[in-house]
Order: sequence, then C-alpha cells, then structure tokens
Amino acid sequence: MSVIKENAPATVCTLTIDQKSDWVNLVNRAVETDFYHSWHYHSLTEAGAPLLFVYQEGDDFIALPLLKREISKTSYFDLHSVYGYSGPISNFTFANIPSRLSVRFKNSFLKFLDAENIVSVFSKMHPFFEQKIVLGQFNGLYDNGKTVAIDLRNPIEIQRKKYRQTTLDSIKKCRKMGFHIKDCSSQENIAAFTLLYQQNMNRINASEFYLFTEEYFTKLLNTDKYVAKLILVYDNDKIICGSIIMCNNGIIQGHLIATDSQYLRYSPAKFLVDEVSLLGRNIGMKYYHLGGGLGFKENSLFEWKLGFSDFTLEYRSWRYIANPKAYNDLVLRAGNSIDDKVDFFPLYRMSHQ
Repeated sequence: MSVIKENAPATVCTLTIDQKSDWVNLVNRAVETDFYHSWHYHSLTEAGAPLLFVYQEGDDFIALPLLKREISKTSYFDLHSVYGYSGPISNFTFANIPSRLSVRFKNSFLKFLDAENIVSVFSKMHPFFEQKIVLGQFNGLYDNGKTVAIDLRNPIEIQRKKYRQTTLDSIKKCRKMGFHIKDCSSQENIAAFTLLYQQNMNRINASEFYLFTEEYFTKLLNTDKYVAKLILVYDNDKIICGSIIMCNNGIIQGHLIATDSQYLRYSPAKFLVDEVSLLGRNIGMKYYHLGGGLGFKENSLFEWKLGFSDFTLEYRSWRYIANPKAYNDLVLRAGNSIDDKVDFFPLYRMSHQ
C-alpha cells in the first residue's frame, strides 16, 4: 500500500496515444486495473482520440482513460470510455485512496473539462473495483444493473454444483458429441473466427460499431501487455464456436463470443465457458467475468449467464454533464427531449433512426 506524501508537488497532465511508454508505465504502477485501461487496447479504437488524464502527487496518482470526440458543427467536445469496463486507476486500491488525493483529482479534472470545452463525460465503470469512491464525488453515477462472474477460487466440483441443470446437461451433451476446444492464434483461425463473429452480428442486426474486422482481432490478440487468447470449439475439424478472452490481474474477461447458427441448439458456448474456467484455473486466474445482459438489462442473455453462477456484481456507469447549458442546447438541437427517460447518454447523440 502506498503512503501519500503530504508535501509532494502536484502535477496534472494529459497523455495521448503517442506517449506510449508513459501510458504503459502508469498502468503498470496501478493496483486495480484491467486490459481495458491499457495503451494497446486504446490504440485500436476508432471511436475517438484516446487520452489519459493524470493527477499526480509524487508517486501517488489517480488517472482516467477516455476518448475525446468532436461534437459536430460546434466548438465543443465530449469524453467517452472505450468498449468494455474502464473507469479510473490509481497506485492505491480504491478502498485506500486518501480523500485529499481524491478531492484534488476532482478539482483538477473539473478545470480540465472547462479548459477543453467538454460538455459531458461517459465512462463505463469496472464491476470489480470500487471506483465509485473516486467518481462518486461528482454527480452522474448511474446504476446499470448487474454482471455475472464465476469464482474460480472454488473447487471445480463446487463451481459445477452452481450450474443450472439445463446448463450442465448442455455441457455434458457437447462432451458426449466429441466437441473439443483449442487455444488458437494462427491467422487462419483468426480469419475463421472473424467470419463466425460477423455472421453472428449480422444475424442479430448489431450496429456497425460491433462489426470488428480480422485486422482488429489480429491486433487485439497480438500483445504482450496482457494475456489474450482465441479459444475455439471444434466438432471434428469444423469450428462451431469461439471466444476471445483477456486474462489480466486475476480476471478473465469473456470479451467476445460467437457460435455457428447451425449449432446453436447444442449450446457449444456453454461448453466453451466451462472449458475456459478450467483453463483459467491453470494460469492462476481468480474470476471469469461473463458480463451482463444485452444493454445490461436482466434479459435472456443475463439469465443464460446466471445458469453458470449466482455470483453477481453491481455494474455502474458515470454520466457527468460538465456544461449543463450547452448540453441542454445540444439535446434540443438534436430534436430530443431533456426529460427523456431512455437509457442513453449523452442524449444529444441519440439518433431517431
């Protein structure tokens, strides 16, 4: 645990994606962090200009990675987090962050928002970290619902006792049919997974944002900053299901998953989850985070995940309006209503299509 130095000089800086070594070093010094905070993951995004806001006193810091986006036909900008679970990081555990450091981070961040003409900030928070201790000083904490995780510290027998019977039956059937997994990283396998994934996204009419390319998956998997794996399920020589998982700081993130539509009735994804939980144990992981429901609602996808575990986590996002007048004006200009109860932020980016 760090001990804050009373008279350490304060420094405030904003790192860009061009400052790779500084970004990497800072994340390496953070205690509670995940691959979503990494320079490598931010370098892949096309959703905005990545930045890492850093408030530091001596060796102690709080930092927040975000994407800066222009607001069309205005001199304003907004900030948004990458796809996944992000939020602030620090060299302290969140439970032990000194309130002085937290307050000074807040004050310096507010000055930054003002100086940069920022209208709003949106950040998905990490369910495993108590980031609300830092972001709760601001307005805009939003309860999104729950996510599901498997506790890999339990013996496998205890883990499987928590499976819903239908989940267990599907896994047993997949094993009986001879399905098996491979930890794959060849370009041929990445191409095959890309095709499978894109077919899945087209089947459910996913937005263009989710139509990741083979080039994207190749770069995502090609890093030494965290353990990234492509796990594929085979029926003989045919790839029928796959998942990209990230292993970092004791947590496996089930980042993306896809299944051949002809095999959906056999639920090979359930078999894959069970197999990944075994793999995770072998490399010292403590949790396998399955995530939440579609739009973080308690829907059929959430129920599917509950079939593996009753271990749930509170999931929050931070939706901060830095310039209320500009925000309201932009919402009205977009033809939306300030009082709209729809789960969307910022409202001025909500389309009517």
